[in-house]
Amino acid sequence: MQQTVYDKFKELFGSDGDIRTYFAPGRVNLIGEHTDYNGGHVFPCALTIGTYAAARKREDRVIRFYSINLSDKGVIETSLDDLTPADAAGWTNYPKGVVWAFIGRGYAIETGFDMVIIGDIPAGSGLSSSASLEVLTGFMLRDLYGLDQVTNVELAQIGQYSENNYNGMNCGIMDQFASAMGKKDNAIFLDCNTLDYEYAPIVLNGYKIVVTNSKVKHSLVDSAYNDRRSSCEKALSELKAVIDIDSLGALTEEEFEAHKSAIADPVRVRRAHHAVYENRRTIKAVEALKRGDLTEFGKLMNESHISLRDDYETSCVEVDVLVDAAWSCDGCLGSRITGGGFGGCSVSIVRDDAIDTFKDTLTKAYKDKCDMVPEFYVVSVGDGPTRF
Repeated sequence: MQQTVYDKFKELFGSDGDIRTYFAPGRVNLIGEHTDYNGGHVFPCALTIGTYAAARKREDRVIRFYSINLSDKGVIETSLDDLTPADAAGWTNYPKGVVWAFIGRGYAIETGFDMVIIGDIPAGSGLSSSASLEVLTGFMLRDLYGLDQVTNVELAQIGQYSENNYNGMNCGIMDQFASAMGKKDNAIFLDCNTLDYEYAPIVLNGYKIVVTNSKVKHSLVDSAYNDRRSSCEKALSELKAVIDIDSLGALTEEEFEAHKSAIADPVRVRRAHHAVYENRRTIKAVEALKRGDLTEFGKLMNESHISLRDDYETSCVEVDVLVDAAWSCDGCLGSRITGGGFGGCSVSIVRDDAIDTFKDTLTKAYKDKCDMVPEFYVVSVGDGPTRF
């Protein structure tokens, strides 16, 4: 894909000058869902699929974008003097937002650029194509404009800030952090309240991570995501009246049970219950992985899905069918929905010699109950962004 994006750039924008090529990965979250904006822990890993770009600085203030995946949109042009978000800008609102955030932080970007991208993250899969594009853009800007003082952690923060404040998606930092800070064969155990993190080797000893794409994405995802976040913020404010905490992630299960009566609405109780218990599950899951206890890790993944399905209500019929089928498979240690929810993917830990049977079982169940065929990715854990 590196060659493809480079060749397309030369075809569209000419072969002269300093053309540079870059990559930033997508991610899958093994456990710790909807905990990042609640001050809890997450456990994602970067993937070897993601977004590639070829780019070159310009002498003027014009910016030109082109996506090989969305070739029907053609070249979309804007300038440094017109960085306001616009529906007509489509996908380019993501890189535009990152440019806007860089400039807002006082970084000197005084000339425009041309940029061609291509990605191999399946659309709507919940594997963070948007965060991949944001981190890719930030990494490219740092390199093109010599902004060496920008760390990879700051690239993640800029990506999250731009998605929150430019694109209106009130996400936490997990997706951008996983893309910016990925490390081959390691997942990232991240405290989203402090940004303290450690790398935990993914040693699966005869098992693989299998991502199953439902190929559905329900349209309520953005508004429902923001609703879940506001519910948790309200629950936190109610709990603060009776206990001194700064986030739901600060609570143990016992503390939550002792004080949950302060939350007036039963729906908010369930939302907060998920945030607290999912955070604790994540801590326990990393401990289990360090001990080499994959069975316990898988059990906690299953509990995570049940909580996301029943308490947080971010699963959907289609993904529930896939997860239920996975739970029935010999050789599957655990399976859960991953990502923002309302469609997208499940993630499972499957024994090597059971992967073919696993795929067959889920394909049959999904066809029978949803009249659809899923896609499977036996994923590899990769590094963060790079320049080729």
